[in-house]
Amino acid sequence: MTETAPDDVAARARAPYPGDYTGAPHMEYAPKPDGVPDPGEIVWTWVPFEEDHTQGKDRPVLLIGHDEQWLLGLQLTSKDHDHDAEQERAAGRIWLDIGTGDWDEEHRPSEVRINRVLRVDPAAIRREGAVLDRAAFDTVAAAIHQSAG
Repeated sequence: MTETAPDDVAARARAPYPGDYTGAPHMEYAPKPDGVPDPGEIVWTWVPFEEDHTQGKDRPVLLIGHDEQWLLGLQLTSKDHDHDAEQERAAGRIWLDIGTGDWDEEHRPSEVRINRVLRVDPAAIRREGAVLDRAAFDTVAAAIHQSAG
């Protein structure tokens, strides 16, 4: 089932998804409480499915940097992948625990996928959820560099 909001459909029409970012991203931690999405913040936005970029769903994303007009981000989940980590790795997905925060109304523990870097249209961001603390951001950055080899 595809979950999209009307505003997300309009945003995708303005800026078609160019595909996931490849290579080692330049990461920066620069959250500012100004209502503009910045690296280090967790926001809610439409995330395209890997197998079909024309479909996707609204989910939390940790912003980690920029790629020209795009923000770079990593998708979050509240699903615990610790019990199926080997299966997830075999499917090409690597997850890292980042704890809890205001990005999730129920403050459930979250994981971030460190080996898929999304390009995010700043105009498609639905809302800011929270700022990830610097120590957790640095842990994510180190894990990305380590997984990239």
